[in-house]
Amino acid sequence: MKKYVISITVIVILLLIFKSTVKGKMVANHIQSKVTTAISKPNYISEDGDSISTRVLVPDGYKRVEYNKGSFQEYLRHYKLKPHGSKIINYDDSEYFAQDWHDAILEVPVPSNGLQQCADALMRIRSEYLWSTNKKNKIGFNFTSGHYCSWLKYAEGYRPKIKGNKVTFHKTASANHSKANFYKYLNLIYMYAGTLSMHNELQKITVKDIKIGDMLVKPGSPGHIEIIVDEVINAQGDKMYLLAQGNTPAQSVCLLKNFEDTAISPWYKFNQNQPVDTPSYYFDEAQFIRFK
Repeated sequence: MKKYVISITVIVILLLIFKSTVKGKMVANHIQSKVTTAISKPNYISEDGDSISTRVLVPDGYKRVEYNKGSFQEYLRHYKLKPHGSKIINYDDSEYFAQDWHDAILEVPVPSNGLQQCADALMRIRSEYLWSTNKKNKIGFNFTSGHYCSWLKYAEGYRPKIKGNKVTFHKTASANHSKANFYKYLNLIYMYAGTLSMHNELQKITVKDIKIGDMLVKPGSPGHIEIIVDEVINAQGDKMYLLAQGNTPAQSVCLLKNFEDTAISPWYKFNQNQPVDTPSYYFDEAQFIRFK
């Protein structure tokens, strides 16, 4: 902050000097315009914040939408972040080519097997929430084939036998309800589920009804999916949201900047049937789905 104040002071002195000449006045006006823009453009990032709710500030006139303590929405809003300036790292420990897309990195480990891609990262976050809140019986996802695979059946030793589009489950392993086995189950889900299966399985949500935890999706192979991790509202009922994503190749889960509306970045506004342009993907329609 001290360096910033000194820099502004120097610029102001230069402006006063330049204004003594005609040419100087033109240059001064240009510089003054740039300085005014730089000063007036809000910065919603608090570098010391260690969670989504403390890293990203609320715009003037808005407040965070309240959710019940222990809810999935509060879980996401307070999700822990890596230190400010952390990079997006691929599953093989290499740096992702685009390091200017994000304002934060979520504390989501990235397995070295390369399986945890965009949809998988969100299924992991959802599953870990259910695990941590003792709702393990709700952990389960459809394969792309449409067959449901639950954690509890997997923990009891049931494994899928896949032949084309036909899937049957057979008890071929001993019961194992450990956390280590839980992550083996997730690896199985990563292999056979994705954006298409999530889109087909989950409830569709209109823009006016979206909330934290809902996911912006483009189904397909490949498609893409991003999740809302915070939500604010003003007195007129206008809302803005934060988006986070995993990606392909499997990599760090990051909080996205908003390049299309930098005045409110990283916050986003959505409109029904209108496209959404995010740093890594262009959604031709604001289409949302919700976890069960």
